[in-house]
Amino acid sequence: MQAIAILGSNDTRSGFGAGLLEAGKQDKRIVALCADLTGSLKMDAFKKEFPDRFYQVGIAEANMMGIAAGLATAGKIPFTGTFANFSTGRVYDQIRQSIAYSGKNVKICASHAGVTLGEDGATHQILEDIGMMKMLPGMVVINPCDFNQTKAATIAIAKHEGPCYLRFGRPKVPIFTAPDQVFEIGKAVTIQEGADVSIFCTGHLVWKSIQAAQALSEKGISAEVINIHTIKPLDEQAVLDSVRKTRCAVSAEEHMYNGGLGDSICQLLARNLPMPLEMVGVNDTFGESGTPDQLMAKYHLDVIDVVNAAEKAIARKQ
Repeated sequence: MQAIAILGSNDTRSGFGAGLLEAGKQDKRIVALCADLTGSLKMDAFKKEFPDRFYQVGIAEANMMGIAAGLATAGKIPFTGTFANFSTGRVYDQIRQSIAYSGKNVKICASHAGVTLGEDGATHQILEDIGMMKMLPGMVVINPCDFNQTKAATIAIAKHEGPCYLRFGRPKVPIFTAPDQVFEIGKAVTIQEGADVSIFCTGHLVWKSIQAAQALSEKGISAEVINIHTIKPLDEQAVLDSVRKTRCAVSAEEHMYNGGLGDSICQLLARNLPMPLEMVGVNDTFGESGTPDQLMAKYHLDVIDVVNAAEKAIARKQ
């Protein structure tokens, strides 16, 4: 397989901060709201550049969603920022009733998702958020893989009319997507083509899936790696076209099996193309305190887990 060039490393939350600043320069309707986590969400640059368009609401996340809905009603494009757990679990009623139900043009931006939050532990490591948000009618759900893609996704959702959920993370990860990319909501990205197994990955698991494909290649297995940055709307055609070719698949995500990317792919295949699917994700458990690397290994979200899942899927196919 062809080597993927690494352009450096950074956290995806910094990609959000850079994208928010750029989007703010492009559209004066954009406003930003933060629940006392400006530094953690990397919203400082936007606050400094546009102080009259930044609202610090304090530790009052439910109120922040209500304010965002009101600003959207008045023609603004609000971006809300806090940890993923507080962006969804704490404020689900406000999102459902005030934003999703009426299709408000609010961008819900959520950092520190998944077990890679690390030492803050289970109370902060939400692993259910994608499922919660994708079940809301009309909600776009995006989970980019590196700094560049998160920046591009942030700019793209500013131009999309309707509610969006943008999920990103805390740890530094390799940067391997193009800095000048055009982000297309709902359009999967094929990182490499393969013939033996399709690996559909999202977020932090994209880079691990690339590494897994390299390990599989050394075993003589040709893996197709597809970055599903948009969980909803899912690029159904890309999934079906790939599985028609490889006849088996793996989903890889830092999220529960239930409600996540694998769940969506499973439903799609069951309706249209029943084929073996193995899931790499968290199986019905909360997280715990530890380093991101320790937790990714313990909860079976590592390179070896993607490799094992691919081999199991291929064995089921045969």
